[in-house]
Amino acid sequence: MKAIGYTINGAIDRPDALKNIEIEKPKATGHDILVKVEAVSVNPVDVKIRASRAPEGDTPVVLGWDAVGEVVETGDKVSRFKTGGKVWYAGAINRPGTNSEFHLVDARIVGHAPKSIETAAAAALPLTTLTAQEMIFDRLKVTEPVPGAANAIVIIGGAGGVGSIAIQLLRAQTDLTIIATASRPETQDWVRELGAHHVVDHFKPLPEQIAALAIGAPAFVFSTNHSESYVGQIAEFIAPQGRFGLIDDPVGFDIMPFKGKAVSIHWELMFTRSLFATEDIARQGEILDTVAGLIDAGKVRSTVTETFGTINAENLKRAHALIESGKARGKIVLEGF
Repeated sequence: MKAIGYTINGAIDRPDALKNIEIEKPKATGHDILVKVEAVSVNPVDVKIRASRAPEGDTPVVLGWDAVGEVVETGDKVSRFKTGGKVWYAGAINRPGTNSEFHLVDARIVGHAPKSIETAAAAALPLTTLTAQEMIFDRLKVTEPVPGAANAIVIIGGAGGVGSIAIQLLRAQTDLTIIATASRPETQDWVRELGAHHVVDHFKPLPEQIAALAIGAPAFVFSTNHSESYVGQIAEFIAPQGRFGLIDDPVGFDIMPFKGKAVSIHWELMFTRSLFATEDIARQGEILDTVAGLIDAGKVRSTVTETFGTINAENLKRAHALIESGKARGKIVLEGF
């Protein structure tokens, strides 16, 4: 079957950074289902792994952690899905990725795809949706108020893939006041359009801008990028006993500024449940089903902003390069082989 992968990790500007390859079609057993991939999206994790993870021996690394497709085969322990069903999911970081014609995935982390939007539009959402939903409800526990704090959340990096869906999920499921950061006019307009109540510029001092909103000290902060750069500012404006969550990979991260306010710190890695086959692994399938319902009810929309054509090495290289530039807004999708 067709796939896109690499045999030497490194920079994206090399001719062989990603290659069109042929690999063996897998078979579904146990908890797995085999999906005929129809559309995928590209995430920062694809870029990070392509740059740093060396292949094992001569086996190419196939990237991709978002997919929408049709179930063509089910393992003997699968009961939630039947062949012919349309599904969406974000896969597992320790297994081959979705940049292939057919893909094997644990059915417990898979959801029924939304019916009201196009396949490519749906492909933009699974990884970012799981990341945002897990952070909001499983880590920060935003439905449990912080005593004396403003019922508000600050999202640092509101225009990115995770920030874009987090804003919508919060608006659809909570009554929190959403303060999103964005710096350019087009990204500020984007986050307002998605539902942010207030927008502040992350290139200007945040404590002063948030204080000017006159709503009080926010209970929650969700940082999606450059978290180490904002520690001092967050410690200043977050409420005492507030909750701070991050998803990026700071080289160094000083938590001492949070001690005085007894701020709790929460990491979110969407792959944890699948990587360790946790007792609650099936929660990811449940989340995706819930959000598909929100989409079909018109409460959440796709965050796709770029469509790069068919799934091949050339188009994936363009997508990786755009993400590395730091100028991507929303999500990049590719459809068909």
